[in-house]
Amino acid sequence: MIFGLNRKLTGLALVVLLLVAACSSGSDTATVELVSPAEAAQVIDDDPAGLVVLDIRTPEEFNEARLANAINVDYYDADFAEQLDGLDKNDPYVMYCRTGNRSSDAVKTMKDLGFVEVYEIDGGIVNWYDSGFPIEQ
Repeated sequence: MIFGLNRKLTGLALVVLLLVAACSSGSDTATVELVSPAEAAQVIDDDPAGLVVLDIRTPEEFNEARLANAINVDYYDADFAEQLDGLDKNDPYVMYCRTGNRSSDAVKTMKDLGFVEVYEIDGGIVNWYDSGFPIEQ
């Protein structure tokens, strides 16, 4: 009797785990991609509705040079995640930092917060500029 009950509970637990896995993997429709500067430029040129160019460097770095029409949310701010959470998660984002270190962490946060389309520029603004793309000063 105990063995039969144990087998039924094990089977039930397996079914529940499979259902949870199926539901969570099916709802994960986020596009989070590491893209080259050329690919990022193409996304920006295509200008999808609501596109946001997001610079996560410090305000000092942002004021020195930035991509055209970028907005700044400082990665080092204590409330960085809360600031991101206040942005429209359904808009597409092209995001960058200086060389890609901060942005590689930030895309994880954005995905966890429910952003649906984020393109991280590989190598940040340094690689963008070195690839011949324009910056504003």
